[in-house]
Amino acid sequence: MYTTQRYHSSISVSDYLERYVDVETFLEKCRECPNYGRLWSCPPYDFDVTRYWEQYKTLELTAVKILFNEEYAGKSFPPEETQQIIEDSLWQVKADLSAELLEKEQAHPGSVSLSAGSCHLCQGNCGKENGEPCRFPEKMRYSIEALGGNVGLTISKLMGIELEWMEEGRLPHYFVLVCGLLTQQG
Repeated sequence: MYTTQRYHSSISVSDYLERYVDVETFLEKCRECPNYGRLWSCPPYDFDVTRYWEQYKTLELTAVKILFNEEYAGKSFPPEETQQIIEDSLWQVKADLSAELLEKEQAHPGSVSLSAGSCHLCQGNCGKENGEPCRFPEKMRYSIEALGGNVGLTISKLMGIELEWMEEGRLPHYFVLVCGLLTQQG
């Protein structure tokens, strides 16, 4: 169904903030998303996003390109089948990446990972809307884009990858998941 390719890059947080983070612009984009205010991993936050970034020195980026084989790439499928393909590829790779990042945190005390996209731990039943605390605070992580990072520009400039989007029910030729590890090391 698919193969994967990995890309890595590292950048100082100060450079990343200067070149790739625009909190106000991405907060506006987040407001358009149905997850806004509904997930603990998504804005609005009760902390200053720029200060969150500034606690760290280095951002180690990982991108995983999920390349569909010719049976799937650029093809249209019924909505249920499309959803199943996404679950079997994108969500599976994301789950593996999340587990890998949590292990990296353990190996680098004081670090925190940034998720590839919004949180799915509660499978659409986050307690934030009901005023409940996060059920998995030890695993929930913010994404780069939820903290104002321009993921498209990041992977274009730092990894040479252009994003491709689903259009009218047609699968792209590939998906790209982008995550990171914020560390105290310079």
